[in-house]
Amino acid sequence: MKFAHLADTHLGYRQFGLIEREKDFYEVFEKVIDKIIEEKVDFVIHSGDLFETARPSPNALLVFQKGLLKLKGAGIPMYAIAGNHDTVIRKESIPPQVIFKKLGLKVISPINTNYMHGDIFIAGLPYFPSSQSKTLKLKLAELSKKAANHDKSILVLHQGIDKYFGYQYELEIGEVPDNFNYYALGHIHKYVNDSFGNGRLVYPGSGEIWKTSELDDYKKNGKGFVVVDFDGPKPVVKRVKIDIPREFIKRSLDYNNLESGIDGIKETIKDFDKKPILDLVINNVESDTSRVYEMITDELGDLALMIRPKFNMVGEESIDEIINQDGSVGPKELIVGQLEGYGNSDINKLAVDLYDYLSKDKIDESRNLINHFYEEYYSNIDEDVEFKTESVEKDEKPKEKSEDVQLTFKGGLE
Repeated sequence: MKFAHLADTHLGYRQFGLIEREKDFYEVFEKVIDKIIEEKVDFVIHSGDLFETARPSPNALLVFQKGLLKLKGAGIPMYAIAGNHDTVIRKESIPPQVIFKKLGLKVISPINTNYMHGDIFIAGLPYFPSSQSKTLKLKLAELSKKAANHDKSILVLHQGIDKYFGYQYELEIGEVPDNFNYYALGHIHKYVNDSFGNGRLVYPGSGEIWKTSELDDYKKNGKGFVVVDFDGPKPVVKRVKIDIPREFIKRSLDYNNLESGIDGIKETIKDFDKKPILDLVINNVESDTSRVYEMITDELGDLALMIRPKFNMVGEESIDEIINQDGSVGPKELIVGQLEGYGNSDINKLAVDLYDYLSKDKIDESRNLINHFYEEYYSNIDEDVEFKTESVEKDEKPKEKSEDVQLTFKGGLE
């Protein structure tokens, strides 16, 4: 028994507003489907963000339908959850994945949380924002109890875990049930393959480069999916890399040697099948940046799909160096820092989720998030309880973490 695990395909994403980039994402997905069939797997798991939005374009829907029908023709079923991109946080809302249930897609949802594939228990949940972490942890505990009745089990989630996600996460590693054999994760676009619970915890990463910050991981681990052999006592994970259609070239050039730097780029990209994306940093600029930009576009414009230049004037510190300095913080860290004095971690999480939605102009999702938070938070308050400052401070004291200690799920509950 073996299966394929993929996530974060983001069908319909028109990166930089370019139709060529939208087509690149479709091309990669089609390659993935063909490779999955070639691998002769028994089933497929998709761990969320199948589409870029909860209202995908007709093209995105058709590309997925074509892939799903290919799998169906090969006798390979697919199990899928909704991620944060293809979810609308609103009561009674449904993700676009539901459209394909009659074509054989097995959607894992809060209503239908688990399936059996032969003797394998497959369970999961769609994306939960950090402001709904209490509900998420309760539902995970329920799935953990069900998994205890099966010899082989898979947990499918689209969540950021603190050990792998950094500052902004929805779950701590000790809050993840530890009695599953395989953890099919999505949400993080880099490749992660770690030992956890009774087996492996894997983020297969995104199928394409969704952000240029993914370039370092792409160079190290590539893009693609994984094939998991479930026959033995422990799952064996094989990385399957897929070539992306278009390269991203990241170069730092010096203004004083700009011509030779441009010539080097020309030599690199002259034989590419598709025009690349160029991320350029030009240091020590002594003149008007518009003139430098004009020179770059005149020389490279016909060879590149897009040129994204950054200019650092003479004596000016690179913005990348500022960002990478120890102790530097971003807007999310600043928000939480300002709210820490109020001693309420739930409010902190709500604020960060709101920042994410509002920065993407997701007004409806923001409003629904607030309404859901209000209903969940205040429905748990007993009007007859007398609140004491001391007890609140004790409850809200930050948990001490240690990177060297892995708290088990059962230990966390105790």
